[in-house]
Amino acid sequence: MRRSPLAAALVALACCASLAVPAAAPLSAHEDEAPARTAPLPVPVSPDQLLAPYYESLRQRVSLPEAGPNPALAPSLALTRIAFGSCNHQSAPQDYWAAIAAEAPQLFLMIGDNVYGDNAWDGDAGLESLRAAYALQASHPEFRAFRARIPMLATWDDHDFGLNDAGASFPMRRWAETLFEHFWNASDAVRARPGVYDSIITGPEGRRVQVILLDTRFFRSDLKRAPWSKERPPLGGYLPDESLDKTVLGEAQWAWLEAELARPADLRIIVSSTQVITQAHQFEGWTNFPVERARLLGALTRRAPSGVVILSGDRHAGGIYKAEHRGQTLWELTSSSLNLAFGSDVARASAREPDPARIGPFFPMENYGLVDIDWKARRLTLTLKDSASATLTSQSFAW
Repeated sequence: MRRSPLAAALVALACCASLAVPAAAPLSAHEDEAPARTAPLPVPVSPDQLLAPYYESLRQRVSLPEAGPNPALAPSLALTRIAFGSCNHQSAPQDYWAAIAAEAPQLFLMIGDNVYGDNAWDGDAGLESLRAAYALQASHPEFRAFRARIPMLATWDDHDFGLNDAGASFPMRRWAETLFEHFWNASDAVRARPGVYDSIITGPEGRRVQVILLDTRFFRSDLKRAPWSKERPPLGGYLPDESLDKTVLGEAQWAWLEAELARPADLRIIVSSTQVITQAHQFEGWTNFPVERARLLGALTRRAPSGVVILSGDRHAGGIYKAEHRGQTLWELTSSSLNLAFGSDVARASAREPDPARIGPFFPMENYGLVDIDWKARRLTLTLKDSASATLTSQSFAW
């Protein structure tokens, strides 16, 4: 019987993981005596190591989709408008690109679930459904026209990482990373290290914007599942995990982030594919890992002098959030989704998820986000707009 690549890989992994090298047996005083048995020494083999040769051969045999040409962001450009969004389905209409282009953003951030490559996944190690999703997205003229005009940066979330709610234990993460980096034409720095986290600084002194794109997938520990209960409200299936050995970013990315936050900048845009401030639900988010969430908020408040704002997605709804931490006010704008809304009833969505940290309603319709920077007044304006470019909510604040 012919096995799929995944089945073959898992069988091999099971075999390799159980391999053991016996310790050297002591010499026997009598040749006819059986050598003393000793405990085997385990030989650990990770999925990354096991699958590396297969992915190297696969890369030689298949074509990798590309998003298409994209103008570089001029290092001297003082940004005044950034647009962003999340949750774009490659099979859904792409009309919103023209609406966002009409806002004249100088930079657009794709912050996760940029395609849905896991919906049709059949378990193959080559993630063919993810590769096909990228290829379909690249074929849309609306997307290609927008990308040809507006500089873009990207990070990922679970559906373009390869599997719903997956993290570091996803065996195919390395191939998903290869597909992501090739499609979005990732920087040399990103390609040189595990994960897809990245940052840029642009603008002259006094108007320097740092954009930090976190990777909340590649290194993230497994989630703690809640026991099923018919009485449990429909606000997620996970529980907060206080374990000190659990991580969202992994130590290498944490060290990188601390170094980035120490660099000179006037305003920092922190991009997290999942929500940071809110603790009102137990879907995916930093709320799943309270120790890591506190560590992130602490790092942001210890940053070198600058303004800061958090951008997030994932939720198929949008809103504005505010938190006080160590005497500082932190703001977050969640925008989701671009073309895969799960509803349109604002009152119902807001009532379903009451949240003291949210400023105003929760908007479940299709939406995108804008960050407007007033350098003279040192003020930011966060705006959430629907697919027809009507303003859903907006918040201004000084930094």
